Amino acid sequence: MRIAIVSDIHGNLAALEAVAADIRSQGADRVVNLGDNLSGPLLPRETAQWLMASDWLSLAGNHERQVLQLRPGHGGASDQYAHSQLTQAEFAWMRSLTHTLRLDDDVLLCHGTPRSDHEYLLETLDGSTVRAATPAEIDERLSGQYAPLIACGHTHVPRQVRLGAGVLLVNPGSVGLQAYDDDHPVAHKVENGTPDARYAIAERADNGWQVRHHSVPYDHESMALLADRNGRPGWAHALRTGRMPS
Repeated sequence: MRIAIVSDIHGNLAALEAVAADIRSQGADRVVNLGDNLSGPLLPRETAQWLMASDWLSLAGNHERQVLQLRPGHGGASDQYAHSQLTQAEFAWMRSLTHTLRLDDDVLLCHGTPRSDHEYLLETLDGSTVRAATPAEIDERLSGQYAPLIACGHTHVPRQVRLGAGVLLVNPGSVGLQAYDDDHPVAHKVENGTPDARYAIAERADNGWQVRHHSVPYDHESMALLADRNGRPGWAHALRTGRMPS
């Protein structure tokens, strides 16, 4: 069994198409998508339509919830832009998604943690510094939900952690955005230092699950130019460099 794991596309259709092509070249029995699919100043409607037409299993992220709950004049610029571009067909698809799903006895999928779409699982904030979470912190956030393979997204940081015997946790990183800043719960930023799109492939072998992370170059400049045209120079810088503007 080989599962391709993607997350945090954020309306970046060019990155999504490059990752999909790379997955086809690598081979996978199925593809799972952990959410935060559309929010951002790029191509939310086109990205939704691509995912809706695919055979990928998609989850909702916190931004799906935020876009669906958006009230006029409220919410962040990325959610507002996505909301303005979507039609009732895309909204209906978004409402059909869940942020946590047990694929089978072996695989647990979530956007953030099993208990929250807005909680970091494999990272912890110490003030404004993002560090790797301790095993005790991860265990507490799992809230008693375990599986041999647990996949999460949300932080955009590619990482894998073995938690005791027989539990492998993986964050595939982000398909569409390699740097961001956030003010929840405190101001902080995440930077991967590359514009390349990220995903992972998990393979079940005789001795348990193994994961390989993949980094895929794509035409990030086309998406950066689009972000510039839509008045988001910070996004454009992140798309070009994998870093936030200084």
